[in-house]
Amino acid sequence: MKKVAVLLSGSGVYDGTELHESVLALLEIKKAGANYQCFAPNIPQLHVVNHLTGEVQEHESRNVLVESARIARGEIKPVDELNIAEFDALIIPGGFGAAKNLCNFAIAGAEHEVEPSVKYFISQFAESHKPVGFICISPIMIPQLYGQGVSGTIGSDAGTAAAFDQQGGKHQAVSVHEIVVDEQHKVVSTPAYMLASDIVEAHSGISKLVEKVLQMA
Repeated sequence: MKKVAVLLSGSGVYDGTELHESVLALLEIKKAGANYQCFAPNIPQLHVVNHLTGEVQEHESRNVLVESARIARGEIKPVDELNIAEFDALIIPGGFGAAKNLCNFAIAGAEHEVEPSVKYFISQFAESHKPVGFICISPIMIPQLYGQGVSGTIGSDAGTAAAFDQQGGKHQAVSVHEIVVDEQHKVVSTPAYMLASDIVEAHSGISKLVEKVLQMA
């Protein structure tokens, strides 16, 4: 039975993992007959957002691993506990946490850097030639992790696509229902809520992404 690592970035679209994307990915993994283990970096969140008002809670702080445990029903490990030999693939849901906690794209744009413990975690899959699926905004990290010429998508947002290319990637504009596959690097990406207007549209690309990642594993 194939085993998939799922990298989370908190809990909630504005400051952590997009919950719909993460749950849909977990569901598709299990429906395909595979198992998963959730991981998250044990670091502070960039900030905390009140999801009712959209306002930043200036004097509140939360931990990415602790918040991600909400999605994983407590069954989660810090990224530094990965044993790469136990896993066949990795999937990374989106949400602003991917751009604020896994890397600092939300602040630094095209000059962003992947958080060191996250970079080491993902690089183990890349160096082992194990497939990785990037969802929503998380594909913005692909060029930093895989180098010049790697293909991916964040959908069709011109500014984000330009940042992807500026970092050395080859961005492909696609619809919410599509995936982009880089066979050489074993990287799969899909826009999900970068383009989706509802959970059904988000599910369309995510289901294809999980299927393709498991095929490549």
